[in-house]
Amino acid sequence: MTVIQENPAAAAGTAAAADTEAEVLGLYRAHLSKGRATLAELFGSHMEVASEGAWLTTSDGERFLNAGGYGVFIMGARHPIVMEEVERQLRTHPTATRILLEPTVARAAEALVSVMPQGLDRVHFGLSGAEAVETGLKLARAGGFKRTVSMSGGYHGKTLGALSATAKEVYQKPFRPLLPDFHHLPFGDADALEAELAAHPGEVCVILEPVQGEGGVIIPPKGYLKRVEELVREHDGFLILDEIQSGFGRLGEWWGADFEDVRPDVLLAGKALGGGVLPVSAAVATRKAFRPFDKDPYIHTATFSGQPVLMAAVQGAVRAMKEDRLVTRATDLGAALLPRIAEIAYRNIPELVVDVRGQGLLIGVELVEAGLAGELLIELFNHGVVANHSMNGSSVVRFTPPAVLSDTDVEFLLNSFDLATRDLVSGAATMPEGGN
Repeated sequence: MTVIQENPAAAAGTAAAADTEAEVLGLYRAHLSKGRATLAELFGSHMEVASEGAWLTTSDGERFLNAGGYGVFIMGARHPIVMEEVERQLRTHPTATRILLEPTVARAAEALVSVMPQGLDRVHFGLSGAEAVETGLKLARAGGFKRTVSMSGGYHGKTLGALSATAKEVYQKPFRPLLPDFHHLPFGDADALEAELAAHPGEVCVILEPVQGEGGVIIPPKGYLKRVEELVREHDGFLILDEIQSGFGRLGEWWGADFEDVRPDVLLAGKALGGGVLPVSAAVATRKAFRPFDKDPYIHTATFSGQPVLMAAVQGAVRAMKEDRLVTRATDLGAALLPRIAEIAYRNIPELVVDVRGQGLLIGVELVEAGLAGELLIELFNHGVVANHSMNGSSVVRFTPPAVLSDTDVEFLLNSFDLATRDLVSGAATMPEGGN
């Protein structure tokens, strides 16, 4: 495994360190989001200004273990292999005209296909996960699949098409009407899906995640994903597997599809695909599914799709995952972390915890109410750990630590979780009845 040297107090030498928290908070309120500024205040208005490996540093020199980042940092921050590739490309040719052939995008596509399920060999690159979702949905529509089924609790992004698939009232309501012919079924219910597909043969695109990350780390019954694929094939449907968060080693395999040998028509990648350095996503399709884009290269384009500096990050990310054996490391770390996190939770907060579940380095702690999840996030932060809430499962605290954690980092994470849960239960005990 590549050794990442610690970068102590890197923030002191950055321009951002000259800013005060109050100044930056004011700029957020003036130009960005008042709600985001209020949320920042709950976490003490800290400013993150430097990062390396599993750690980030704030402007006042405090260091935090990053077990959050919404799944982006499977190889940590500023991995040396990724940085080497990106810095080389920055010095030579960061942005292309997109008129001439450009080798970096070709090599990035080759690298990504090398770790994909067999048969997925056509790539369209984007920047955000939502762009990848839109690409998959457009391929389905172009192929004649006009009726789309997604799963309750699923999260696919917030652009208009992606939002139509994201079955969450609070996100959809302000923007209705959304795209027509989107329908939502219970996640894990193969019988419900079979009835839908049988009622509309040859018409249905199914989009789902192998594990619902933003849904609160919801793991379907064993065999469900394979059964979904079988049903889609039986009824001449179209299958999109959204692995933007679950993929690229996060679950302990390259892709969630690998656990049950599933081959979708389109597999969506993102978040970690840019190596924790640059924003990159991709829709990777079979030749048959990709046919509409082969016929007309201008039917679905974007100015920054496949730009060289982004593609250098993809090549570096695939190299880093392979050379450092980070997929295997994610399996081993997940197997060590999950039972210990569960033991701490059930020992310290037995009346407040509903469930502890996970796969690989995607771990969720479900509490009895959303307010407690928010309080636990703050307590974790107070003890030096950044974690995330779950957008579609608001009572779930989600851990997505990097696969570069050292043994010392693991013990720090577990000790901080132990202290945070102890503080949470003492806070709950002193909370006025009916308040939070």
